[in-house]
Amino acid sequence: MSGVLTGMITGPAAWKGRDMVDDPSWRITLSEEDIAVIDGALDAAKARGAAFPTMERGDFPLPALETMFAGMAEALENGPGFVLLRGIPVGRYSSSEIETITYGIGLHLGTPVTQNPKGDLLGTVMNVGDPTRKDTRVYETNAYLPYHTDPSDVVGLMCLRRAKRGGLSSLVSAASIHNALLENHRELLGALYRPFHYAHLSTDGAGRTPLFSWHEGKLACRYLRQYIELGHEERGEPLSAVERAALDAFDAAMGNADLRLDMMLEPGDLQFANNYAVLHSRTDFEDADDPQQRRKMLRLWLKMPNARALAEDFPGRNGFGVCPGSVQPRR
Repeated sequence: MSGVLTGMITGPAAWKGRDMVDDPSWRITLSEEDIAVIDGALDAAKARGAAFPTMERGDFPLPALETMFAGMAEALENGPGFVLLRGIPVGRYSSSEIETITYGIGLHLGTPVTQNPKGDLLGTVMNVGDPTRKDTRVYETNAYLPYHTDPSDVVGLMCLRRAKRGGLSSLVSAASIHNALLENHRELLGALYRPFHYAHLSTDGAGRTPLFSWHEGKLACRYLRQYIELGHEERGEPLSAVERAALDAFDAAMGNADLRLDMMLEPGDLQFANNYAVLHSRTDFEDADDPQQRRKMLRLWLKMPNARALAEDFPGRNGFGVCPGSVQPRR
């Protein structure tokens, strides 16, 4: 078990939403020249016969934007842990072209990893699931999506269409949650450094990992309460009263309106968040009646070359195991 951090976390990772609303540093708006560079990369990929999901980084050349990508990677790992890229004119591209652009940008930040056992490298976040089925994932419905982290270094969301109403994206700093717990529930913090069973974290059942880990000067967080409760149920090991109290305190801190940052993703916005440093959520929404106008996002999971080191008891996870015959990226 890694040591329990007993001091307050300072620096850019410990942000509060109320202070970030008017801060322009996490927003990057692409210029017409930047868009022309992306269009040139798309043309180059087509000329080479390359497209998502089998293209490589060199198939989608963006040399004029490499400084921007380096700054984004730095902000994701050593800054606030999130960034919003704005202004991609998604309406001018076909579905296959926007997939190639989203994946191509991802290749210039890190390595895309699989999001399910089928080997999907781009997930479609859309209200297409049956809410009455237990195996339907929440992101496939229009229901509220609780705060959580995904099993990859970084998650990216490309907005193609907004909902008719709702669907607000929300982020919260893991470091600020930790600070709030240290200030208000110090006696419960240690329980969150002890391993929990997480459903779907390993290929052979519930995986063991703490919620918090402090290693080499950085905090790492992994959380989805539903998977913790399901993991303990699967293992026949009920959560203790202290563990439940600690999770309740975490949830209360996480829901503090002063800590969270809410934003409405617009078509052409591409949001990236570090899964060790930031938890993300989405409010419920109402879709348009026309299926072609319903809310739609593309999700990308990335393994980052500058990702933080993780403690032995906080195993890294980037994507899922791939079934035979699934498409894998060429590297």
